[in-house]
Order: sequence, then structure tokens, then C-alpha cells
Amino acid sequence: MDRFMNWLTGVGDAIVAWFVEFGETFHKCFIREDRYLLLLDGIGVTIKVSILAAILGLIIGFLIAICSLSKKKGLRLFGKIYTDIIRGTPSVTQLMIIYFVVFASVHWEKWIIAAIAFSINSGAYVSEIIRAGILSIDKGQTEAGRSLGLTSSQTMFYIVIPQAVKNIFPAMCNEFITLIKETAIVGYVGLVDIQKAGDFIKSATYQAFMPLIGTAIIYFVLIKILTTVLGNIEVRLRKSDIR
Repeated sequence: MDRFMNWLTGVGDAIVAWFVEFGETFHKCFIREDRYLLLLDGIGVTIKVSILAAILGLIIGFLIAICSLSKKKGLRLFGKIYTDIIRGTPSVTQLMIIYFVVFASVHWEKWIIAAIAFSINSGAYVSEIIRAGILSIDKGQTEAGRSLGLTSSQTMFYIVIPQAVKNIFPAMCNEFITLIKETAIVGYVGLVDIQKAGDFIKSATYQAFMPLIGTAIIYFVLIKILTTVLGNIEVRLRKSDIR
């Protein structure tokens, strides 16, 4: 009995010591010298870059999708070359080319240039999503629109695209989530986002576990919130399908 009680006491002491050490490490990594402010600023940078990149990427993707579906051979070729090049090269390489080469002499804020780079990358994937969504609509819908006297453009914008939105929305949500995680490489151009803030904390405290877990939790929470919001929007879009 005494041996069991001694073991139980040792286990209790070890647990208490672990919590004490955990608290000290947490304080050292996030509270001391207001290091948590780095993460808060990093969250702001990540959100700004992601939102602007998503908006521009959607515009670029739509235009490239229209090119890919065009009857003009030159536009189709342009759309194919664009998607092949962008999807065939690493996003970090594209980011560095855009920042250090294309916009080297342009004095814009770093996060704007980074967002443009990510939008160009995302646009290639978005274009394929949109193209597939448009092609998924039965040709009879287009023929019906034309029989009503609508032009090709009017049929596309008023009949085909509204129906395609429901089909492509889940894939677009996944692309936006992927985009948020891809922004973790903006540190290559000197931007302090969530990941870079965690790296700074790790370098300053010589602690790897706490900063890395902290950044992972922040990304998880952001994406969980986004997933919930987008999921609710998708449910509303699907309400009209319920018979």
C-alpha cells in the first residue's frame, strides 16, 4: 500500500511539475515582452493577404475560364498556357518572381504584392473549377436561353453561371482554405504573418514546441471559422434544390 501511495505521489508531482513548466514556457513564449502581439499582427497580415488574393483570384480565374471556353483558338491557347505554367511551378517560386522581379521597382506595400502573387496562382486553379462547373450544366440550358432570344453572353451570365455557382461553391471553398494555408510562405519576402511570427518567437526563446503548436492552433481556428461560415452559405444555396 505504501509503495502504491509513493507511486501515486510521484505521478502527482510529475503532473504538477509538467503544468508548472508548461505555464513558464507559455509565459516565456507569448506573454514576456508582449510576444503575443507578433501573432496578432501576423493574423492581420494573413487575413488581409488571403482576402485580397481570393477576390483577385476569383476575377482572374473567371476571365481565364472564359478564355478556355472561348471559340477563339488564341484565347483557348492563352488559357491553357496560363494554367499549365502556374500549376506547373511552385507557389513560393512565383511569389519570389512577382516580388523580386516583376514588382521590384514598384513601391507598393508588401502584403499587396504578395496578395497579387497568390491571386495569380489561385486564379489558375479557380479557372479550372469554374470551367468544370460551367461544363457541368446541361447544353439544353444554353439552347433554351438562345431560343428565348438571348445572346451567347446573356445566356452565359443569366442562365448558365447562376446554376454553375451551386456546383462549384464547395470546390471554391476548398480553394480559399488552401489559399489561407499557402500564405504561410510570405515570410520569404519579409512579411510577418502567423508562421513568421511563430518563427521569430522560436528564435528569441529557443523554444520550438510552443510557438509551432500556437501557430497551428491559430490556423486551425481561422480555417474552422471560415469552414463554418462557408458551410452555412452552402446550405442556403442548396435550399432551392430541396423539393
